[in-house]
Amino acid sequence: MRPHEKLKVWRRAIEFVVRIYKLTEGFPREEKFGLTSQIRRAAVSVAANIAEGAGRRSSKEFCYFLSNAQGSVSELATEILIAQRLGYVKEPAFRLAKEELDSIGFMVLGLARSVKRRQD
Repeated sequence: MRPHEKLKVWRRAIEFVVRIYKLTEGFPREEKFGLTSQIRRAAVSVAANIAEGAGRRSSKEFCYFLSNAQGSVSELATEILIAQRLGYVKEPAFRLAKEELDSIGFMVLGLARSVKRRQD
């Protein structure tokens, strides 16, 4: 088992990627290379950065990649809001996605704090 596979936050981020892909399936065709692609890449980036950081040798490097994951969480929150305001995502689905994303973001922050404490 790889180090990241033990992390609950990574597993939740993977589940969220699947949810995001399903959420964006109904976006307009003209958004395929625009907002759909951006949202999907940001979601994948959250999980990928957690995995890459967990695979690094030092706590400092792990924290760097967790910071990148947190940046992708913020990017994704913005893109989902834009999609909702454009009418691509209905309010209930938007709320659910935002709540899950916020939860993942808090988990990333908590993990970063924990890793940093071990570093000090």
